[in-house]
Amino acid sequence: MTANAEVQALLDRAADGGRITPQEALDLYRSAPLHALGAAADAVRRRRYAGTEHIATYIIERNINYTNVCVTACKFCAFYAPPKDTAKGWTRDLDDILRRCAETVELGGTQIMFQGGHHPDYGVEYYEKHFSAIKQAFPQLVIHSLGASEVDHMARISGVSAEEAIRRIHAAGLDSFAGAGAELLPERPRKAIAPLKESGERWLEIMEIAHNLGVESTSTMLMGTGETNAERIEHIRMIRDVQDRTGGFRAFIPYTYQPENNHLKGQTQATVFEYLRMIAIARLFLDNVAHIQGSWLTVGKEAGQLALHYGADDLGSVMLEENVVSSAGARHRSNRMELLHLIRAAGRIPAQRATTYEHLVVHDDPANDPVDDHVVSHLSSTAIEGGTAHPELTVIQAS
Repeated sequence: MTANAEVQALLDRAADGGRITPQEALDLYRSAPLHALGAAADAVRRRRYAGTEHIATYIIERNINYTNVCVTACKFCAFYAPPKDTAKGWTRDLDDILRRCAETVELGGTQIMFQGGHHPDYGVEYYEKHFSAIKQAFPQLVIHSLGASEVDHMARISGVSAEEAIRRIHAAGLDSFAGAGAELLPERPRKAIAPLKESGERWLEIMEIAHNLGVESTSTMLMGTGETNAERIEHIRMIRDVQDRTGGFRAFIPYTYQPENNHLKGQTQATVFEYLRMIAIARLFLDNVAHIQGSWLTVGKEAGQLALHYGADDLGSVMLEENVVSSAGARHRSNRMELLHLIRAAGRIPAQRATTYEHLVVHDDPANDPVDDHVVSHLSSTAIEGGTAHPELTVIQAS
């Protein structure tokens, strides 16, 4: 059998639902023809979602950054301020946070992502107070927030175990964890870009604890900081192994490094082709993860749209506010109407989803689309202390 025939046979087996090994995934990532790789991944998506394979989903949410003060100092991050930098550092008060939650509900949002820096003074008690206040005032909002890194930090500040920290913030109102802080899980690239962060193994350990406590999560990967192809595959291998044990990862979301205003020098971003290949490989390899999210804040609208043909079933968030990735140079913007158009132009029917991926509104008739997004004028007057308010609904990744 020729090398090309071997690659096609492997693609056919994966497309038919056969589990592929990490080495096979690496071989496909390196050498499979791009369109054949995408076709195999799309076949997996269509089979998994038979009956609704014509639909691509999105969610309306708001990322509320509660502070930019952080002790972790990740080299790729353009958002954080060291604790001693009182000129740059800021923290939102609870009234401001609740006002943002109220705006989210008013504008049709169903979810908030509560994310910020690893503040040296914020232990479990801080998050208990804020989550309980949000839930009391806005019980309809899903708090899909934080990640294993924040848990590791808050548990250390409060002198408790990760399990206790998770139990307490879950009881206070946290519904599920975002994939925040995963970055690159393998040791070498993780130490290169986030040397003060917990190890990849510890990140996964905390996620596994959460899953076993009934708190599900998403998973992410940051591409383009100097990692090798083998390390990218090792990242998703580590996720798949945990998922085999817990089933708690709802989705996988790769996104690309943004090079502005940070301390990670001399790195190049992952190309659009590398990104699309990762979307496809993830759909083929992560046979135990339900959803693959294609996103375009960092790779552009065309690439995000193409991801829907490479195995992705979700196109991210109509985000009412985002400051972290934007501060590193991500400038792709859109509103909800354009998002609906992008999905339709990809041959799919858009549907607004819940955090747990149930369809809330299926936009099967363009005549019934919202006439305009009144958030343009509403949020343009919203002052964002220490960050940038996007006056339009902005579609981003990693939720």
